[in-house]
Amino acid sequence: MEKYKHSYGAEQIQVLEGLEAVRKRPGMYIGSVSIRGLHHLVYEIVDNSVDEALAGNCKNIHITIEKGNIICVEDDGRGIPVDIHPKTGISAAETVYTKLHAGGKFGGDSGYKVSGGLHGVGASVVNALSDWVEVTIQRDGGLYQMKFERGKTIQKLTRIGDSQNTGTKVRFYADGSIFETLEYDFEVLEDRFREMAFLTKGLRIIVEDQRIEQEKKSEFCFEGGLISFVEYLNKNKENIHPKPIYIEKMGDFPVEIAIQYTTSYSENIYSFVNNINTIEGGTHLEGFKRSLTKVFNDYAKSKNILKEKDSNLQGEDIREGITAVISVKVKEPQFEGQTKTKLGNSEISGIVFSIMNEALSNFLEENPSVAKAILEKCISASRAREAARKARELVRRKNALETTTLPGKLADCSSKEPEECEVYIVEGDSAGGSAKQGRDRKFQAILPLWGKMLNVEKSRADKIYNNEKLQPVILAVGAGIGNDFDITKIRYGKIIIMADADVDGAHIRTLLLTFFYRYMRPLVENGNIYLAQPPLYKLSKKGMKDIYCYSDEEMNEKLDEIGREGIGIQRYKGLGEMNPEQLWDTTMNPETRILIKVKVEDAIKADEIFTILMGDEIEPRREFIEANAKYVKNLDI
Repeated sequence: MEKYKHSYGAEQIQVLEGLEAVRKRPGMYIGSVSIRGLHHLVYEIVDNSVDEALAGNCKNIHITIEKGNIICVEDDGRGIPVDIHPKTGISAAETVYTKLHAGGKFGGDSGYKVSGGLHGVGASVVNALSDWVEVTIQRDGGLYQMKFERGKTIQKLTRIGDSQNTGTKVRFYADGSIFETLEYDFEVLEDRFREMAFLTKGLRIIVEDQRIEQEKKSEFCFEGGLISFVEYLNKNKENIHPKPIYIEKMGDFPVEIAIQYTTSYSENIYSFVNNINTIEGGTHLEGFKRSLTKVFNDYAKSKNILKEKDSNLQGEDIREGITAVISVKVKEPQFEGQTKTKLGNSEISGIVFSIMNEALSNFLEENPSVAKAILEKCISASRAREAARKARELVRRKNALETTTLPGKLADCSSKEPEECEVYIVEGDSAGGSAKQGRDRKFQAILPLWGKMLNVEKSRADKIYNNEKLQPVILAVGAGIGNDFDITKIRYGKIIIMADADVDGAHIRTLLLTFFYRYMRPLVENGNIYLAQPPLYKLSKKGMKDIYCYSDEEMNEKLDEIGREGIGIQRYKGLGEMNPEQLWDTTMNPETRILIKVKVEDAIKADEIFTILMGDEIEPRREFIEANAKYVKNLDI
């Protein structure tokens, strides 16, 4: 092995003082420096205010995006302590903003019983990653202020007046030399703080955007808490029972659960710990699922709905069509990693299981008509699961008799390394033929599809296995579907949807995306799904190399640049109009193509949009189209 020739002594050991470590490695503290990391700064400050609300000391939080992308967060909590900290020798408020792991989140009677800001790094990290921060505090009859620039104190905490109110106001401007963008997405923040208001019953949160001429302002306050949350999640779905089942138990580990079943086939369970969305679940979710399965099976057998000789309903049967929110409060939560996405406290599983068992059993006994309606859905799901199993086995047996387990129309690539392979799912045989001729056979596979496929939002798994349009996709990906899906078995690292830039193409893209999201969700979450961007126009002129444009704006810019005289403009109506060379140059060549990676930043929002676009309810779809029509580009009528 080659040795690098450089000195390695004490002088090479770098020591980062104070908040320098945060500026050096921001991703370690906020995940990334993309727009997601930018939003994380806002969440960290708001989390501090919400912690005050959880402690019963805050009723109102006001978040404002001021002109110039300045963030202002103001609450009516107790205000950050302003007295001198005994260990640091500076004010407690300055300590919180300049020292990592400083705050009231580490136990003791003077801190918080429960807190979302577990690691105590929020305020100091925001300070380190901001161009400037200004903190104003009302407490103990005084009005105080301190200021920072890039983590350094430029104005120590100073009393600037008197006040009989209490609260904290934080204004900051993120550091443009660290973040890729400073443009906040109002809707992303709005969704996040709506969620927080649901989880903190009675807390009033206002979100305001002052950057635009017609300011946006949303106000959230839900006395119903989780019941209101579940009703909001199901507002575009048909419910099996009108009111959500609500379970609440206070004590050392407060537990709140709301459940409502719908006629849909998807399972939507969201879990939270101290208002933190644990997107990977954890012990609280595990206890919930175990209890749900046990209680419904026990009830069904006790009422002779399931006979003793019958096998139990499986968890997936009982969770079909469920919408549930689980919220627990834990004094010392153990999360997996800084991003806090999975709860690890083992004792919480048993606590949730026990509380659920008693409360849900009582509810079913007291509401037999609701219990019967839910169990009918569960038994129907069980039969469909058995039908899906038989359909799956039939598909497997059929394929075993063939010379290959791959769909006949698939033109596979020669490489067998998934990380370097990609498959284009192409609309139509004509475009598929051009793509097959134009591709790089080493790493690019082509799977042509024709006609409209099944809308999986309205179908169960047994229908999907028997669907001739989706079977080739399932076989080509090679990792199963639904609960059987195993992302380690995928045959291609990139799955690229390539459809025409018209209404039919948009419909096919939406149908495929719905399928991937509902039945192969890890592909979306892992960033394996892409949308190809074929050009809309070709500009040509004698003696000039053809120019391809991907939008009206780009075409007009090019025409202004090269002149409009003598230019031939071809508008591509479909992929089939391009020959193999053109398709390679514009849409398939990794050096020149444009791909859009499909991401899911918010599972709740994604579920809502797929339900609106592909579900049974017509009115929400009409409202969605009317509200978003102004954003549509390149729509062919």
